[in-house]
Amino acid sequence: MSTKEKAANSNLQFRIEGSLAEKGVSISEKQSIDELSSRGYGVVKGKELLLTFCEALYLLDKQILEVRTEKDAKVAFQTLVQIYGRINENAWAGYLVYRDLRSRGYVVREGFGSKVDFRVYDRGDYSKDAAKYLILSVQEGKPMSIPDLTNSLTESLSLKKELILAVVNRRGEIVYYSVSELTLK
Repeated sequence: MSTKEKAANSNLQFRIEGSLAEKGVSISEKQSIDELSSRGYGVVKGKELLLTFCEALYLLDKQILEVRTEKDAKVAFQTLVQIYGRINENAWAGYLVYRDLRSRGYVVREGFGSKVDFRVYDRGDYSKDAAKYLILSVQEGKPMSIPDLTNSLTESLSLKKELILAVVNRRGEIVYYSVSELTLK
């Protein structure tokens, strides 16, 4: 763990408990909700905070979060990856991109629209400004259609955001490409 990651996680000195939910992991303790939401994790729904599977996997990997089922059984990291994989075929690549961006100090939020996986805020901009980047994660060797890429680019341009293609190779390494319109004169 890098010094920056240790510093960011040092304020989270208690273990947070969450319950497995249909679309992620639910947190119900007020102190944990406040702590996590102030750092850009989850969405508050009523009196609970719902973490996406990527957020939960990241926090579980960092040993900040403990996930339990309805029957109070502890959920292991690999089990949570498998559950997420049933919902999203690109789950592992998405998690690797999420982990990489978080470890670089970015606040990463769930994406929307045309297959956009994440919205990424510039360092220090979360809660002050809108997300600057939209991230599309793909696995090396898996084809992506030109119309899908074009739709994502059109959507990002209409939102005044930069589209970034995160390509995850077979070894789990990530290369980021900025996607822009090509205009020939």
